[in-house]
Amino acid sequence: MVRGRDGLAILVATLAALALALVAQDVHLLDGVEDETVAMRFQARGAQPVKDVAVVAIDDVTFSDLEAQWPFRRSLHARAIDALRRAGARRIVYDVQFTEPTRAREDAALFDAVHRAGDVVLATTETDGHGGTNVLGGDENVAAARAHAAAANLETDRGGVIHRFPFATGGLRSVAVATSALAGHAPPARSFDREGAWIDYAGPPGTVPTVSFSDLVTGKAGAGRLRGRIVVVGATAPTLQDVHSTPTATDRLMSGPEIQANAIATALRGLPLRDAPAWTGLLAILLLGSAPAVAHLRTRGLKAAAASPVLAIAFAGLVQAAFAAGWVLPAAYPLLALVLGTVCTMTVAFVSERRERNRVAEYNDLLEQRVRERTVQLRDTQLEIVRRLGQAAESRDGDTGEHIERISRLCQKLARAAGLPEDEAELIGHASAMHDVGKIGIPDRVLLKPGALDPEEWALMQSHTTIGAEILAGSSSPLLQMAESIALTHHERWDGTGYPAGLRGEGIPLAARICAVCDVFDALLSDRRYKARWSLEEAVAELRVERGRHFDPQLVDVFVAMVPDLDEDLLQGSELPMPGVLTLATDGQREEKRAKGPAASVPRS
Repeated sequence: MVRGRDGLAILVATLAALALALVAQDVHLLDGVEDETVAMRFQARGAQPVKDVAVVAIDDVTFSDLEAQWPFRRSLHARAIDALRRAGARRIVYDVQFTEPTRAREDAALFDAVHRAGDVVLATTETDGHGGTNVLGGDENVAAARAHAAAANLETDRGGVIHRFPFATGGLRSVAVATSALAGHAPPARSFDREGAWIDYAGPPGTVPTVSFSDLVTGKAGAGRLRGRIVVVGATAPTLQDVHSTPTATDRLMSGPEIQANAIATALRGLPLRDAPAWTGLLAILLLGSAPAVAHLRTRGLKAAAASPVLAIAFAGLVQAAFAAGWVLPAAYPLLALVLGTVCTMTVAFVSERRERNRVAEYNDLLEQRVRERTVQLRDTQLEIVRRLGQAAESRDGDTGEHIERISRLCQKLARAAGLPEDEAELIGHASAMHDVGKIGIPDRVLLKPGALDPEEWALMQSHTTIGAEILAGSSSPLLQMAESIALTHHERWDGTGYPAGLRGEGIPLAARICAVCDVFDALLSDRRYKARWSLEEAVAELRVERGRHFDPQLVDVFVAMVPDLDEDLLQGSELPMPGVLTLATDGQREEKRAKGPAASVPRS
């Protein structure tokens, strides 16, 4: 649903679309398109049966058969009128203009034939403006011949198409009106608007039954085809230039006589095709123009957009149904209103949705920033807890937090030097801070004993690995999971003689192997209650000695290679934070300590 400011914007856009459609209608912007829609309606309806009218065509066949030049002798036209009278034509309409005199004998033959037939309608396009003509030499002659002059004028609409016929032109009734009056079905003048009445075409050119003029005058035309019909005689050959565009076909022209025949049939049926009341067009514009807005107010997205083509199809069906019932509803301007309403509504909806998406995106960015800040805060808090827990364990045997910091930095550097990704190296560095967290569970009498440990005490000291792993076990945090692994296995030895599980080689987790090298290196450089600090050279030498026995040989090589580049504070070790600081061991003392075994040369932890 759309609410508030967006709904108001759609309302304004809809009013603008309606105003544009109404202005377009007022200035007749799409009248040509409207005519095209009428043509589509005729073509969709298809051909209708024709019972009342027929055409006698002065066509190309006539010129070929009679070998005569145009204009024909009037005696030939007289023969045609006599033939129609004998064939039982209901009325004869002659769509050939007889306003200029020819030879007296020819004119007389025509006059006599017209008089014999009676009530012949003679077409003309020339009047004096008051209904007077010069047909057969004047209105007196027309009356004497018992004939009727009628206006054959048919105005073309936009695009040169004939859609309508008038009630009268120049004071003279049109051919269709005059003929239907003789048949007793004349439509009243009030039925015609300023543009005339719609011609209800039966179908495309050739729909009206047609007989060739030459067949008529030579007796070849069957009388049954013309009996009881109003017959229009006229030129249909294209060379005589009486062919025109009609809404029934876009690729073929219709002859003037056939158009007159369709107009006569329309008049006889009481003008069955009429313009719908003006209010219907206005209502259609208002409904279709506002429909897209209503759709978007009720739903959004593709459903709302799909409403417009569905409405257009439904309206087209309604227009065609109305046409079949005899009403010509306006189609172009209501559909224009639908298009404008759709475009305006979709534009407003798009802008509104884009604005909403931008607002949501900004809000999401803000949330993501806050989540990142909170994540960093939580991570920093987690790391701080890790460090403090590690420091708490280390402080039990008199060490300071500096050892934890150095181990963490050394492990991260060694991991990176060994080729691990930065994020994994950083994780190992942080996790290594809790490698000795299990010391929390070791009794002070063992942890703080300055001398050598007896077997029972050594077993207790070794249990700090499993205690630490138990403390850290069961976490979903990758940091604590790695810390658990390091705490449990950082005293395993490459040759399999370590504890607690006696793992060997690459069976020992890589993080634990890295921590073992760094832990021993820093411990050798630091004072302990059970040993004095070693020099850097002694510590490096010790690593090389234990290469392949205690430590991963490749890691030893990498570590030794990076020692010259280590920061100064990573090479100083720790002072014993108690009275009576021990002095650095001499070379002799180092050999003596090594001779006493691992307990004297490596960290007790």
